[in-house]
Amino acid sequence: MSAHSSLVRASLGGVTGQTKRSSFLGDGKGSMSARAAVRRPSTVQSAFPVIVPSPRDSALAARRKGTTPKAVREPEQSSMASASDKLAEYVANKGGKRVIRKVLVANNGMAATKAILSMRRWAYNELGDENAIKFVVMATPEDIGANAEFIRYADDFIEVPGGKNVNNYANVDLITEIAVREGVDGVWPGWGHASENPKLPTALKNNGIQFIGPTAPVMSVLGDKIAANILAQTAKVPSIPWSGDGLVANLTPEGTIPQETFDKAMVTTVEECVAAADRIGFPVMLKASEGGGGKGIRMSANKEELIVNFDQVKAEVPGSPMFMMQLCTEARHLEVQIVGDEHGNAVAFNGRDCSTQRRFQKIFEEGPPIIAKPHIFREMEKSCAEIDAKHRLHRCRYG
Repeated sequence: MSAHSSLVRASLGGVTGQTKRSSFLGDGKGSMSARAAVRRPSTVQSAFPVIVPSPRDSALAARRKGTTPKAVREPEQSSMASASDKLAEYVANKGGKRVIRKVLVANNGMAATKAILSMRRWAYNELGDENAIKFVVMATPEDIGANAEFIRYADDFIEVPGGKNVNNYANVDLITEIAVREGVDGVWPGWGHASENPKLPTALKNNGIQFIGPTAPVMSVLGDKIAANILAQTAKVPSIPWSGDGLVANLTPEGTIPQETFDKAMVTTVEECVAAADRIGFPVMLKASEGGGGKGIRMSANKEELIVNFDQVKAEVPGSPMFMMQLCTEARHLEVQIVGDEHGNAVAFNGRDCSTQRRFQKIFEEGPPIIAKPHIFREMEKSCAEIDAKHRLHRCRYG
């Protein structure tokens, strides 16, 4: 089987090492298999890679027409080694300590497509070879049946169980098993799915694989709304009145908020809720720190509503700690995008306005945000960058 043959790694009920030829991509006349598209640098630099038929597809097309295919040559091993050397040299020159030559993209759709195209473009611009980094993607039967674009951009793909994302892109054990077996150097999680699950970077680290994103402690801190607010206050970022007013913390050796400090910000009974609301002032928002997607959040205009909402929030996100914040009326939901590294460097990449919502869920996001005056938003960016740099949060979003 040639290097350009379309392969599907069978994994029903779990990932195995078996392979089989694709029977659903690239078999029909004029169609293109998942491996039948290779990207080669164009003579004119383009924003997107140029897609050309692979040697295997050229030969097949020639046989269908009854003609003799032109001689084709696979990439020389020397050129592959040269690309690898360039990558290693680039990392060394920048003071890096790890060379990432092969990446598992643990996501699908637009997230996976944008990731692969962006990294290929970077490799072409910096190294003159967009294939310097190899990409392996995970693909469900649904993705494969739809001839998903991200599969065609990858160098190889692994078929994973379909259905809910706990069967595939949110399955930490499955992602880790694939990463280890495929011998990848790093895993890019995209957004959603397992991208904010602290168990994933921990599992990958234990297997010597780089998680391309924040560390597990960072996820634990910023993935929890109570911890995130305490962290912001510690970095002297202005906060609206809430049940954890004035709390600051020195992070534990694991990079998390001390439990004693965390507990002080919680409201655990109706009586504590009422007392906090009296101090903060109505109207208030009662929230579950592990909630999201419109779940575990209720507005209360008075004491009677708060008593009823306490049980509702508790039932929507069972077991989650709860806290309370003053409701800001006629406010806008603005977010700042931050990128940082483990050495304390951080930069703000503008932001977005996420105010258009329904049932506490964003409908769409607008960028850049124009409702805030430039100097005010610049102060927001500086505050967020300060949190990132101080605590080395790597890649975050603040709202």
